[in-house]
Amino acid sequence: MPDADRGATGGADAVVVDGETLTPAAVEAVARDDAAVRIAGDAREAVRRSRERVVDVLDAGDPVYGVNTGFGQLVDTRVPREDLEALQRNLLRSHAAGAGRELDREEVRALLVTRLNALVKGYSGVRERVVDLLAAMLNAGVHPVVRSRGSLGASGDLAPLAHLSLVLIGEGEAVVDGDHVPGDEALDRAGLDPVTLRAKEGLALINGTQLTTGLAALALLDGERALRAADAAGALTTEVTLSTTANCDPAIQRVRPHDGQAASARNVKRLTADSEVVESHRNCDRVQDAYSIRCLPQVHGAVRDALAHLREAVETELNSATDNPLVFDAAATDPRASGTDAAAVLSGGNFHGEVLALRLDYAASALAELAAISERRVDRMLNPNVQEPHLPPFLARESGLHSGLMIPQYTAAALVNDLRSLGRPAVDNTPVSGGQEDHVSMSAGSAYAFREAAEKTAGVVAVELLAAAQASEFLEDDLAHAEGTAAVYDLVREASPPVDEDRSLSGEMDAVAGLVREGLVDEAVERALGDRLE
Repeated sequence: MPDADRGATGGADAVVVDGETLTPAAVEAVARDDAAVRIAGDAREAVRRSRERVVDVLDAGDPVYGVNTGFGQLVDTRVPREDLEALQRNLLRSHAAGAGRELDREEVRALLVTRLNALVKGYSGVRERVVDLLAAMLNAGVHPVVRSRGSLGASGDLAPLAHLSLVLIGEGEAVVDGDHVPGDEALDRAGLDPVTLRAKEGLALINGTQLTTGLAALALLDGERALRAADAAGALTTEVTLSTTANCDPAIQRVRPHDGQAASARNVKRLTADSEVVESHRNCDRVQDAYSIRCLPQVHGAVRDALAHLREAVETELNSATDNPLVFDAAATDPRASGTDAAAVLSGGNFHGEVLALRLDYAASALAELAAISERRVDRMLNPNVQEPHLPPFLARESGLHSGLMIPQYTAAALVNDLRSLGRPAVDNTPVSGGQEDHVSMSAGSAYAFREAAEKTAGVVAVELLAAAQASEFLEDDLAHAEGTAAVYDLVREASPPVDEDRSLSGEMDAVAGLVREGLVDEAVERALGDRLE
């Protein structure tokens, strides 16, 4: 699994947007760590050439969707040249009809940087003035107020992007320094001037998959962190339940060579290498462990493969032109135009979010399975009917008088049930725009569900980490953890001391979940072993 560290962009260094190389880690750096953005020189040239082609099309006078026609079912309505600026302004106003909660700060910043990157590819026909303003808003902390609901995931994430884009023309609302202010005031506070949109620019701003893609990029990193933390939790559970790591032997993985399975097996092997706990029962009479431990590589590996499939789509989509129509050099579509300055404006469906929607739904289902097997390992440690003899019921030192970790498992079970609901496919279809837009993806809903799934999965893994750390307290005193699992144990203990008597664990559960979400489990393992988990 690729390195998803927040530091992958170089800390405070600016993220260069060029339409070709934006990564999920760079999106996170901008969205969560406030990295500045800078537009690459080659991208600026591409933007200029694209705008020149739009001007050529306007001069030719041919009808082109969204440039000099209406939108949706009104595609056949020609708009006079003197009304083209009003057309773009009206487009933003009419499409800013979202509902639901406001996107939070990091969601808005992810939306801004992903839209900027798509525009600088040079196929959207906007002026440099537009992309410069988007970059300046990010760098100055001008965050449009964007309503979360309204996208159908086809014709792009129209309503949310329209709310964002209104601020560019001095309308709508934005948050600056924590204050909700009108769009024109927000720009003025930052020393920025609104832009008057020209032909094609309004449509280019709102027609794309950037809400889905931006949310997916952030949640993908969260899901990958939860997966690596689950490998770490599973390794610690393997130790404290006196289970074997033979299930992670490379020979087993070689004869069923799925990449994810092999990676999870390697992670557990690395984390438990030279464990005195594992060695202490190597010749015991137990034949096999329960599936939740024995099949960890197979289940975690399948989740890893699902997230890798999603990552492939997200990385491609981050650097794609997803609006409509797209503006090309005519020679790119017709070899007979080679050597001319002709432009080709092509209508298509790159705004359709199906490629993300299906994988997001699948990935949410995968995280539900990751949480489910993690919760079952919690049960192996707590349940007096199945736990090992050295572990007391519910890991309480005085069972009966104290309940130990009984109720954190309840919470894990509740989260697993929520996750199973989130894992149901969110894709559906409701035709709109008078039937012109008769199949949509609902990809934004899938992105919201996947983001929630990643958050709740971290909560379940946190319960396993707490339980495994507590179970460690009942190992024989002279047995040492492996370096990897010891690092995980120590990290958990920084947030949650041993449970010697009952206390409220809610805050500690949140704290350990934060360690998962923020990648601190990764960092602890790297310090101990010299490298990250896969």
